[in-house]
Amino acid sequence: MALNALIIIDMLNDFVLDDAPLKVPGIENIIEPIYLEASKARKDKQKVIYLCDEHDKDDPEFMYFPPHAVKGTYGADIINRLKPRQRDIIVKKKTYSGFYGTELLSILEKNDCSEIKICGCVLNICILFTAVDALMRGFRVKILEKASASFSRSDHEYMIRYFKDVLKIDII
Repeated sequence: MALNALIIIDMLNDFVLDDAPLKVPGIENIIEPIYLEASKARKDKQKVIYLCDEHDKDDPEFMYFPPHAVKGTYGADIINRLKPRQRDIIVKKKTYSGFYGTELLSILEKNDCSEIKICGCVLNICILFTAVDALMRGFRVKILEKASASFSRSDHEYMIRYFKDVLKIDII
């Protein structure tokens, strides 16, 4: 069965740029792998879906993290290297899971997607919650390890083991 959707999570200026409020260490190392995966997915006629944080100015998440990806700001924009193409889909989210309060499920169902690859940032927060929600909805999920970033190496290594050993998600 072919993979039929690539989900790119939170590759936004506020996570990537050097002066970003939530700069993810080493995130620059995943930009080209994501670019190549997106190019391949488009060539193979797979859906490319961007899940993007878009917070209100007073979002409760800012009690735990510095303000980031505030609606209408440059920080909430997808980085230039990974700008969506015409047929790509952008889904705005206000919380960790790309399914919660968004149209992601209906987009995947409408396009007969049964398998998804997930990449972006961060592995132990938004990728985790989106992957778990996808599993609970019956999707086959694969995580692109070299196209995913975490805030620390230990978090990254733990999550890869957790995805493989506990959730039985394929790591590619």
